[in-house]
Amino acid sequence: MDLNRAQLIGNVTKDPEVRTTTSGQSVCSFGVATNSQWTDAQGQKQTRAEFHNIVAWGKLADICGQYLVKGKKIYVEGRLQTREWEAQDSTKKRTTEIVADNMIMLDRTGSAPTTSSGSSSAPVRSSQSSSDASSQIPTIVVNDANALSNVEKGMGDQEIRIEDIPF
Repeated sequence: MDLNRAQLIGNVTKDPEVRTTTSGQSVCSFGVATNSQWTDAQGQKQTRAEFHNIVAWGKLADICGQYLVKGKKIYVEGRLQTREWEAQDSTKKRTTEIVADNMIMLDRTGSAPTTSSGSSSAPVRSSQSSSDASSQIPTIVVNDANALSNVEKGMGDQEIRIEDIPF
């Protein structure tokens, strides 16, 4: 039995580049940096960054190109693949990259909560402040009295914060 899996949590190092092949399939390339920390023999904290090339195909490529930007924290899962080619100066080149199967955006900055009820009567928006957007708590605005009474039945007087949600 063989296994070729790579899992990374890191930061996007550059804005993704989306291209289309001659057959019409989307392909997206971007980089992810991961950091490791350790304490050396002298007790000094050391940090080292590793840089990984990521390639996504098809619908995942379109999603990566649309939503990812430099600096965004993401989880990427895929397989390692090595490509070889001959450069214009007749030298052989080789690179190893991760072909992504799955990507999850981990940053909450700028993201708005969504409703899972499928009801369009409860529009949702995120409150933003120029001081510290990462510590802002999203606000749900309900314009329909019936939807509001349904929400109040289950909540009582408790305030639900995004940090309290277990997923």
